[in-house]
Amino acid sequence: MRIPKNIRDNLRFLIAEVGSQVATLRECFKAASLADAQRILERSGYAYNLMLRIHEACQNRTARSGRPVSDINTARAIESIATELERISGLCRACVKQLEQLESRRWPGAGTYRFMLKKTARAIDRIEPAVRSNDTRLAMNIGQIKPELDKAYNRLMKKYTAGLKKSKHTEDLVTGLLMAHDVDQMGDALLDISEAIISANLGQPMNIERYHSLRASIGQLDQVDDPSALVVEPLAETRSGSGISGIGLPNRQAGDYVAIYKDGKKHKLREERKGLKSWQEKFPGLAPRVLSYRKRGQSASLLIEHLAGLTFEQVLLHESPALLKESLAQLNATMARVWQETRSGKPVAAGFMRQLSRRLEEVYMIHPEFRQRDGDICGQPVPSFGALLKKAHARESQISPPFSVYIHGDFNVDNIIYDPVGKKISFIDLHRSRYMDYVQDVSVFMVSNYRLQIFDAPMRLYGVQLSPADIRCADASADTGAYPRFLPLCLDVCTQVR
Repeated sequence: MRIPKNIRDNLRFLIAEVGSQVATLRECFKAASLADAQRILERSGYAYNLMLRIHEACQNRTARSGRPVSDINTARAIESIATELERISGLCRACVKQLEQLESRRWPGAGTYRFMLKKTARAIDRIEPAVRSNDTRLAMNIGQIKPELDKAYNRLMKKYTAGLKKSKHTEDLVTGLLMAHDVDQMGDALLDISEAIISANLGQPMNIERYHSLRASIGQLDQVDDPSALVVEPLAETRSGSGISGIGLPNRQAGDYVAIYKDGKKHKLREERKGLKSWQEKFPGLAPRVLSYRKRGQSASLLIEHLAGLTFEQVLLHESPALLKESLAQLNATMARVWQETRSGKPVAAGFMRQLSRRLEEVYMIHPEFRQRDGDICGQPVPSFGALLKKAHARESQISPPFSVYIHGDFNVDNIIYDPVGKKISFIDLHRSRYMDYVQDVSVFMVSNYRLQIFDAPMRLYGVQLSPADIRCADASADTGAYPRFLPLCLDVCTQVR
């Protein structure tokens, strides 16, 4: 990390101060004396002030315009490191205050405390060289202290719990439990420091578990001679918490990746892997191939083939009308072929009213003014939206679609890829793929266009920047008014499939 001198010096002072406090606390447990413990309490303001200086300098640095993303990531990492170091200092003070409450200066487990604090002090000593040298391996070593502290904490818990059952020296044992928890929390702070350094090195948020999965996945790329030379670039964070990264070579062109890496909740990625394999069986080449799938606890990671091209959103907002027309034609043909070839006589209801009801409370949280009661106009009853929704739900349950097709399931404009060179459509983010009423895909596609935050009138109404002649022509030919340019796709494909 490139760190300005003032931040670097204050960080070095903070590391030294917190390391000294941990060492002093360890000596208190070793000598069973509080003679040196007062130093920790007396110097509490020093660590806090150093943290504030670092925060202020980092915030000033990120506030300046034109800063590279790497500088911003570094500043955020340093802020996090300073915060966690001050947290360790606070935990030291909490332990001293607990020590002052003890009736006896010796009790079972004092050696375990010394072991835990020794490990903590060693980890703190590794922070500066890990930051200075961008040493991810050393940062990993800092985070690996936490499992060791957790094991020691569990030993203390068993020992003190057994003592409490005998009802002897209960006050001291309860105090010991509180101190054990405080020292164990130092491991959490060190893990956060470790992950902050790793995140800064890789240029994206990264925890230890995710880093292990990423390394293991990259190691399985057969087409790469040296996996360690690959660069990981963050692409997106989904609303469900999954991270999406591009993996490419150092001298690649923008957007040119070897593979795409996704990680997140296991059930989400398991569904996506299933969807990808299903599409490969039905329409090879329409969806990316799965290169690797790994699971760890409740998390998982997925390494998939990178597909060349532009998202439909990029085409819609930034490309020429000619390319939009071309991509629409290919999308039209692709969807007609998919829906016709997968058409099944077994109806599958989408349950649109049920979907709407499930999301309605979230809408009311943002827009409480939308929640209205039944009313009347000149004595004529006017049912509320909620009442109308219930009636629509009852009526929909009596209606079945005439057939079903295999749908994308999340047919947003950023989940459709068009390759202008190969003139082909591809799909991504397929964890909701299944047999269903194709109106599900059509409606999601329409809404994903409507909700784009574009406020320029020609762009908003027609999807691309059209000339005045184009706009007059579109207005003259549209029976239903000024529709976005994508609507002919929906209408054409629906007609063909029916």
